[in-house]
Amino acid sequence: MKGLRKVSVNIARFVLAAVFILSGFVKAVDPLGTQYKIADYAEALHLQPAPDFFTLAVSVALSAFEFGLGICMLFAIRRRMVSRLLLLVMLMMTPLTLWLAVADPISDCGCFGDAVTLTNWETFLKNALLLGCAAIAARWPTEMVRFISKSNQWIVVNYTAVFILAISGWSLYDLPQFDFRPYHIGVNIKKGMEIPPGTERPKFETTFIMEKNGEQREFTLDNYPDSTWRFVDSKTVQTAEGYIPPIRDFSIMRKSDGEDITAQVLNHRGYTFLLIAPHLEQADDSQLDLINQLYEYAQEHGYPFYCLTASGDRGINRWREMTGAEYPFCQTDEATLKTVIRSNPGLLLLKDGTIIRKWSHNRLPDEYELGGKLEQLEIGQMPEDSVPGKILTIIVWFILPLFVLTLADRLWAWTRWLKKKEESNKVYQFIKRKRKMRKKIVAGNWKMNMNLQDGIALAKELNETLKADKPNCGVVICTPFIHLASVAQFLDQNIIGLGAENCADKEEGAYTGEVSAEMVKSTGAQYVILGHSERRGYYGETPEILKEKVLLALKNGLKVIFCIGESLEEREANKQNEVVKAELENSVFNLTEEEFKNIIIAYEPIWAIGTGKTATAEQAEEIHAYIRSIVAGRYGQAVAEETSILYGGSCKASNAPELFAKPDIDGGLIGGASLKCADFKGIIDAWKK
Repeated sequence: MKGLRKVSVNIARFVLAAVFILSGFVKAVDPLGTQYKIADYAEALHLQPAPDFFTLAVSVALSAFEFGLGICMLFAIRRRMVSRLLLLVMLMMTPLTLWLAVADPISDCGCFGDAVTLTNWETFLKNALLLGCAAIAARWPTEMVRFISKSNQWIVVNYTAVFILAISGWSLYDLPQFDFRPYHIGVNIKKGMEIPPGTERPKFETTFIMEKNGEQREFTLDNYPDSTWRFVDSKTVQTAEGYIPPIRDFSIMRKSDGEDITAQVLNHRGYTFLLIAPHLEQADDSQLDLINQLYEYAQEHGYPFYCLTASGDRGINRWREMTGAEYPFCQTDEATLKTVIRSNPGLLLLKDGTIIRKWSHNRLPDEYELGGKLEQLEIGQMPEDSVPGKILTIIVWFILPLFVLTLADRLWAWTRWLKKKEESNKVYQFIKRKRKMRKKIVAGNWKMNMNLQDGIALAKELNETLKADKPNCGVVICTPFIHLASVAQFLDQNIIGLGAENCADKEEGAYTGEVSAEMVKSTGAQYVILGHSERRGYYGETPEILKEKVLLALKNGLKVIFCIGESLEEREANKQNEVVKAELENSVFNLTEEEFKNIIIAYEPIWAIGTGKTATAEQAEEIHAYIRSIVAGRYGQAVAEETSILYGGSCKASNAPELFAKPDIDGGLIGGASLKCADFKGIIDAWKK
């Protein structure tokens, strides 16, 4: 049942995404067409006409909104919010389209611009289906499969907004990239008006509303009244189906004498320029000189040039006065002109009645493009402007970048999922441990023992011994401060690392007797022991003090051997887990993951330090495994598996092999046994057994 629900939700999601993306895109490609449709709706609802800039802004915003919703639904971005918003949209649009279907105030809702024309009833059925899909998606939004992770969703949202607004902006500046109207390039206007022989023509009935003496009555052509009746309105209703040609309302009436020159223009053999300006009163006048130059070019080469407008004499005369226009003006229906070209003014070039070029007023050809007769020029030929080429452009600039982003995001998500699955797989963890061992370390803590000369002698002996017999682990000796600089000169630190037994919790200043982390680093040391139980017990080092020491040590490039462990009383009270967890949380768990990678943990049961008592291998393994688990809880399993955890409690050559054989014990922090080369070497060699 759950699987069926998931499939249903995602089918509904893809249906909604496809419809809204298509609807938003075709509106964005033709924002002026959407603006005209908004005006039709306002008229049908008897609303006051809004300013053009407002309806145009609504057109652009509507297309961006629909396209954005579709993309968000496709990628399952903000699933709950987007699905609820889509449901709200459909709850508003479905009743509206039902009213359109019943009342039929306009013939086409304009949902898909001119790309797909639906009847009002088809639109209502489409919206009813979408309402059902939106309800399913809003009911179970989390069942939608994400194509991109939440962290990268902002890229898709912002790129989509920029893309769709750029499409609208370019379409307004130039012309729509895709022309779905009957007057697209390549169309022969005369053929587009023809009705094939033998086809039935649709039948229409026109009713005229007339008024006389305050009385209004309806008339048809059969009983049209005399001139004493005043015309009020008319309405035309289709009474029978039939073939309707793509172009059915194109006519050209010359203003100078009222002659219909449609056939003359469309039958002309050769080139004809048509300047299209639905309303000269609102026409853009920024290219007046260029328009006049085009007319002069047409005159020079014998090409007819007409200006087609729906403006009356007043508008035409004003344009003539403003521009000095000498070209002839012709009357054409306003709706037709707005359909022919989405620019006011715009320019058409016909050849033998076929549209071969269109220009907006911002892209009119200039003198450099018109350097001869059209027959020899590129702009006089049908452009190689294919729909597949335009689709490829959309793919390259929008679909391909989002596809690459999605692919990269899903590969990254898959890698993280695989890593998580691997980390949760015990068999894999066992194999991983065998394949990639953590760094094994035996560290010596000299404490307050040996003078400078004895210390140098021991360091030399260890260095020579381990050079001759390479160790199977990392070796570190941590000496008193006075030994550091001298011992560093005799050690090969590729074999033996050097560390200090402590450092101050201050960077510098009037702290007599203290040694800073920077000073330790300057001697050549690489490590420092912090948090040793003797420092905690004898010198009252608190978790806060240790936190500062750790931060300063890391700041100066030192690796920290951080000591934790419980007392005998705490062990007997079975509080060892609480103690070690608190010591880590209070002093090192404030570090970032990268910082923590420079921490080596040394578990030292206080009751076993210098007492001769030793935790059994099982006891030590149990607490080491627990320590690793709390590191994993804080930083993740991967970091925990990389963290070396040493045992430090009366470890000797005799018990080291048993201790080091445990999977979570990675070496030892050795006290007294590190003061003699043979004893220390015996513990180091435990890694060879």
